[in-house]
Amino acid sequence: MSNAIVEDDGKAVQEQWSTLQRVVLPSQDQLDTVPLYLDTGSATGVQLSTMNGDAKTSKAGPMMSAPGKEAHAEDFLSRHSTSVRAGERVSFGTYFNAFPASYWRRWTNLDTVRLSVRTTGTGAVSVYKSNARGALQHVETQRVSAPATSTFELSLKPFGDGGWYWFDLVAGSEPLILEEAEWQAPGAPVSQGSVTLEITTLNKTDFCLNNLRILGEHPEALKCLKEVLIVDQGTQKVAEAEGFAEVEALMDGKLRIINQANLGGSGGFARGMYEAVESGSDYVLLLDDDVVMEPESISRLVTFADRCKTPTIVGGHMFDLYNRTVLHTFGETVNPYRFQPDQPHSEQTLGHDFVRSNLRQTSWLHRRVDVDYNGWWMCLIPTQVIRDIGLSLPVFIKWDDAEYGLRAKAAGYPTVSMPGSAVWHVSWIDKDDLVGWQAYFHTRNRMIAALLHSPYERGGRVVRETGYMDLKHLISMQYFTAVGRTMALRDLLKGPEQLHDLLPSKLPEIRAMVSEFPDAQIQSEPEAFPAPVMHKPPRRGQGFSAPSYVTLIPWAAKTVVKQLTKKVPETSMEHPQAYIAHQDNKWWRMSQYDSAVVSNAEGTGASWYRRDPQQMRALLAESLRLNAEILKNWQSLSDRYRSALPQITSFEAWKATFEKHSEEEGR
Repeated sequence: MSNAIVEDDGKAVQEQWSTLQRVVLPSQDQLDTVPLYLDTGSATGVQLSTMNGDAKTSKAGPMMSAPGKEAHAEDFLSRHSTSVRAGERVSFGTYFNAFPASYWRRWTNLDTVRLSVRTTGTGAVSVYKSNARGALQHVETQRVSAPATSTFELSLKPFGDGGWYWFDLVAGSEPLILEEAEWQAPGAPVSQGSVTLEITTLNKTDFCLNNLRILGEHPEALKCLKEVLIVDQGTQKVAEAEGFAEVEALMDGKLRIINQANLGGSGGFARGMYEAVESGSDYVLLLDDDVVMEPESISRLVTFADRCKTPTIVGGHMFDLYNRTVLHTFGETVNPYRFQPDQPHSEQTLGHDFVRSNLRQTSWLHRRVDVDYNGWWMCLIPTQVIRDIGLSLPVFIKWDDAEYGLRAKAAGYPTVSMPGSAVWHVSWIDKDDLVGWQAYFHTRNRMIAALLHSPYERGGRVVRETGYMDLKHLISMQYFTAVGRTMALRDLLKGPEQLHDLLPSKLPEIRAMVSEFPDAQIQSEPEAFPAPVMHKPPRRGQGFSAPSYVTLIPWAAKTVVKQLTKKVPETSMEHPQAYIAHQDNKWWRMSQYDSAVVSNAEGTGASWYRRDPQQMRALLAESLRLNAEILKNWQSLSDRYRSALPQITSFEAWKATFEKHSEEEGR
């Protein structure tokens, strides 16, 4: 917070400004993330057509950032201070330091903000803004010399559909030091809501200790928190891990651990919601266990949520843990007809790399994105919302976050995915959770969410697409996955009343079947499999290609008939026909083999897929029967799940589950 003296009818009065967002810089051990914090080079933006205002694109592909100078580690003086070398220019028009004006304009009552920049040295501070199309517009430049504080009062009115504010620093003949900078709101600070930060973990002790250490090393983040709660559902206990005592000492007495059986992400996060309400916190901040947090995100989420017009769920974005300048997604919606995660608009790009194209030069990043939900890798939920609509669905994993966002939206509570707030998490590229034991939860929970929230008769395309997916897995020889999916549909038909009882038991039941299916058994060494033998080469040596839309139906019919009737050669039972890399594991390719060794997404091993016509016939018949029954009874099932929703997500139902599956509380 800062104060300024202004004149009012000849009298000096104190004008207050409170902090909304501080400029931050990467820590010394995170310098691979520099492009997310500052850019070097000229203040170039998106090139727009003067005829229609559309962004111009190159035939060669997406626009690349203008070459800038490399950042120097010694220039980063602290988390809030940096040095700009003589004659050089640095821009803070970046993901973590530009001000997302359109979000403040849309969701809060603010109509003016102030930028305050404190510098030492000679140079200039230039302020820029963008519109929803990404066009760069210069606002104002102030020359600075010696120690100086430059302030700029900025209107939020032009930001109805999108746009950011940011500033550049230009050094003179000597280095220009940024001491600190922040974006401020007029008036006294809003009373900050109390927060329970909850991490649900399953044997990710190293990640948990690292994030607790980050909190301890950033006391301004820890100060925002009333309590840090770890819901430990694993066998490798966080409290017993090496280094825990040292980390616990950094927590200022705010750390508490609850040990409970593995009730999945939904069971862990529901516990966090429950405990936050019970403790009287204003918010619960849900955090995945396998992330690395940007601690400044915590205060940004809370500050924004405190100023929202109505109680609002506010979430952070997700960057790729192993390629840290890559943004996984800028916000998500649920396609109501297909009931699949979707992008809010067509220009949005999954996996955007800020090294290749910075914020100023990426037009779609300037358009405000309105979402249906935010992933629970980092999501702040007001306890008022929880008291009104209940806790998470008891569905173990998958679709719990999306369903909760849709349920909140139906009750009048919006969700905002807030730029400038994020964690680093393993991206979905390095996982394949549609195959294996997780397929059960994907299938069942997607269908449950559709039964609860689909606005279309018989759920739109959801049942049809479930049948298509069943078929793709079957012709790909993924029988373990197919069995899990049919189990999901059978359990769905049993109704919502058994969901709590299934929480601790379903995963062990599914994993107990692994020994029955070669495609589910991972071997870490290639030598574990016989050498590939292909007696019949691909036609004309051209390999396998995907069918076109025109040929898809006859191709599928021919393929299914062949898989149901053609006997598997003895040689294919003794030797795989090929070794297939994970990225080549496509249904249309796998359907042409009788057996193949297929590597997994993580690169840690491979499985031997073998075609089995008898199993194919049984599973295909069961899939067709179950999907037909669901389609026929869609309305009655939907009514049943919707009427049960308040009870199965209630505090009473979850309390009974927690008491049944919890150990005595730890620290």
